[in-house]
Amino acid sequence: MTPDLAGATLPDLLALAAEVRDDAHGTRITYSPKVFIPLTQLCRDRCGYCTFAKAPARIESPYLAPDDVLAIARAGAAAGCHEALFTLGERPEARYPVAAAWLAERGYTSTLDYLAAMCRLVVKETGLLPHANAGALFRDELAALRPVSASQGMMLESLDPALDCHRGSPDKTPERRLATLDAAGELAIPFTTGILVGIGETRAARVDALEAIAASHHRHGHVQEVIVQNFLPKPGTTMHAAPPCPDDVYLEAIALARLVLPPDVHVQAPPNLSEDFGRLLSAGIDDWGGVSPVTPDHVNPERPWPALDRLREVTEAAGFTLAPRLTIYPEMAHAPERWLDPAMQFPVLDRADAEGLGRDDPVWYSGGEGPPPRLLPASPRAGGAVGETLAGVLLGQEPDVDELVALFSARGAEVAAVAEVADDLRRRAVGDVVTWVANRNINYTNICTFKCRFCAFSKGPLSLNLRGDPYLLGIDEIQRRVLEAVDFGATEVCLQGGIHPSFDGDYYIDVCRAVKAVAPAIHVHGFTALEVTEGARRLGEPLAVYLQRLIDVGLKSLPGTAAEILDDEVRAALCPDKIDTEEWLDAHRTAHGVGLRSNITIMFGSIERPVHWARHLVRTRALQKETGGFTEFVPLPFVHMAAPIYLQRKARRGPTFRETLLMHAVARIAYHGWVPNIQVSWVKVGPDGARQVLAAGANDLGGTLMDENISRAAGASHGQRMDERSFGEIVEPLGRPLEQRTTLYGRVEAAA
Repeated sequence: MTPDLAGATLPDLLALAAEVRDDAHGTRITYSPKVFIPLTQLCRDRCGYCTFAKAPARIESPYLAPDDVLAIARAGAAAGCHEALFTLGERPEARYPVAAAWLAERGYTSTLDYLAAMCRLVVKETGLLPHANAGALFRDELAALRPVSASQGMMLESLDPALDCHRGSPDKTPERRLATLDAAGELAIPFTTGILVGIGETRAARVDALEAIAASHHRHGHVQEVIVQNFLPKPGTTMHAAPPCPDDVYLEAIALARLVLPPDVHVQAPPNLSEDFGRLLSAGIDDWGGVSPVTPDHVNPERPWPALDRLREVTEAAGFTLAPRLTIYPEMAHAPERWLDPAMQFPVLDRADAEGLGRDDPVWYSGGEGPPPRLLPASPRAGGAVGETLAGVLLGQEPDVDELVALFSARGAEVAAVAEVADDLRRRAVGDVVTWVANRNINYTNICTFKCRFCAFSKGPLSLNLRGDPYLLGIDEIQRRVLEAVDFGATEVCLQGGIHPSFDGDYYIDVCRAVKAVAPAIHVHGFTALEVTEGARRLGEPLAVYLQRLIDVGLKSLPGTAAEILDDEVRAALCPDKIDTEEWLDAHRTAHGVGLRSNITIMFGSIERPVHWARHLVRTRALQKETGGFTEFVPLPFVHMAAPIYLQRKARRGPTFRETLLMHAVARIAYHGWVPNIQVSWVKVGPDGARQVLAAGANDLGGTLMDENISRAAGASHGQRMDERSFGEIVEPLGRPLEQRTTLYGRVEAAA
């Protein structure tokens, strides 16, 4: 220990630890929603403080049966948990013949063999992520659990070999514990360890244990969290008369952990073992550990978990925000090739949000029928980086990438604070009117030569097994649909489709000419940056010349689709053969230069992270400053259900609703003064979700979308047609007026 720490007072240590925590982890405190699966309470060790381990005569069965394991896991999955914490005694078959017999009768060679089977079963049947807390294991045993668990753990407890409480416990020797810790690092296993405070060890011994953990982490980088747990005496143990760990000793131990350990290691303290658990935040923790809405703490059954609402209340009262996480932390979840066995990479991805934390709304998915969580209205409050960024925005500062990433990290009351600022900026920019356009989508073909991995609409040789048959509409059918749209009162047709191998650039010109021939007044909003770029290329003419030819036959504006994420790091995985970021930007720059207006879209929630969203906003804002040609921003949440990249187990299941709401709100803030309109896609978020988004900076509901096929091909279940009455039902509770607009945001009455 450094002299400064050796001589520091408790208030000084707490202040130093809190400062280190704040610098490394900001104002976010995490917890893991979990179920506790006590696979066996038999154990060969005889620890003097433990009530978890029991003799065979005191339990109904040596091990939980598979059906019992699954029942617990399914209850946890239904309650929104992400983690299945497997806790068990160490090597009970070495002490109890009944354990060895139970395993042998069922074809298992050891407790670890059975644990691996149950982890595999839970992942397969429920999607919960196993955390295997199996004690001191050898390298081959750790390796056997790696393909079926997202993380593993073992409390170091103490390195004092003379502790009375560990006599008769062969797995609690310092050598065995340290060997397990290092072997886990060599195998790149995300690992949890910790110390137990107040079992007879000295302050120096606690520091020795923390320094040993730090040294192992410096060697391997694998220690994701360290639990600092306080001893409480329990009836029926040999330490039942020992005093509990004093509060000041416990707080000092937490602070020492934060100061001795590297800043990237998370420090955790269990909230159920302290009467005033809010005090633990002052000592530098950034995580509450596993908290279960379903199962008790089987190691400390007399200490119930705090209710989640209470945990959030205490956390926020101290100036922090609460966020659910996975059993693997984001730093490791974002590097799966290093830290996860291939078999565990998709289960982690499937439960993750864009930051690598746990999804916080397990029922809602973009395009699905589940109700969105109620995020607004709510009381706004924001500190830390979110609060600083919002304060700067209100002073007129323009946020850049880092500030936008901070806003995307908002949780809890911070979300309401971001939404409040965004809605104020919306009011200043465009007033209270909510607009909509009467339009029809005409997706003239779903046959495409490009291989975008997110697209369930297009049909190529590798996608014929997905929903829908290949088709190509004839010109007569396109004209029929245009006339039908006019009869329904549409002022716009939106033309988009796949890049058919037989198309040359003249196809798009022929379509425009045909549309205007039967409906001269209709606004033709058509052809993505990919379509016009490819059309010009196939004709061998400059894009500006080609776009002018399209204007001459009636094209009025371009949609912003084909943007996906304007960051080539992401595009290389999502759409490697498509136009790149600069080509998309240049296509719209050229379009604006010849007098066409267009919009900005973003497809988010598949594989990218918030920094990519921020870059997308900043890059398109820069182009808008240059040309002024964008009319609106249209966020398009990724619909995962039938998307090839999701079916290939290589993408998340779309954004969370919190992320979706923030995309609209943060965009309003990022584009303030430059892009006046923010549109919400009712197809993607549903009417209830759209209403909340309209309170977070959005001002436009988009189109009636007769025959919208692209989202539905990916699995979206919302209707294909809206009308003024339906839009009115969304807007009416907000008390805001609803008006029909033209494509370029004139009012229909004024344009008539």
